[in-house]
Amino acid sequence: MTDKSVPTLYEWLGGIEALQRLTTRFYEHVKADPVLESVFAHMGGDHPAHVAAFLAEVLGGPDAYSRQHGGHAHMIRQHLHRHLEQAQRRRWVELLLQTADELAMPDDPEFRSALVGYLEWGSRLAVINSQPGATADADAPMPKWGWGEVKGPYTG
Repeated sequence: MTDKSVPTLYEWLGGIEALQRLTTRFYEHVKADPVLESVFAHMGGDHPAHVAAFLAEVLGGPDAYSRQHGGHAHMIRQHLHRHLEQAQRRRWVELLLQTADELAMPDDPEFRSALVGYLEWGSRLAVINSQPGATADADAPMPKWGWGEVKGPYTG
């Protein structure tokens, strides 16, 4: 049973507007980053909004990403055959957290611990799914990240 008096991570960070500001600014930084620019060189203009919707759903917000884009399986397919490396993954996480600081997003330890936990988990999964032979499970459930509890495709 969920305690309705405890906000979701999505609510705590300010909802979709805050996530859209975060991803928009983050991908502006990515375009100028020597480690990441080549990974996202062909990124469409709607990419930041898609990532914001994905993060919103993972962090307890509306299920717009699943309804409009196909959920976690779709996100996995976006990483297939991209051959991502650990250095790129680490820089992605580092730059996203720097951007969160730049935008004065919540920096309390509980929230940041949960956010970093998801970013580490999700980015490591992206690297795994980008390697040769990886496939996307069409039934992969959308991960749900909360205050110290996780429900996702590999957590039960």
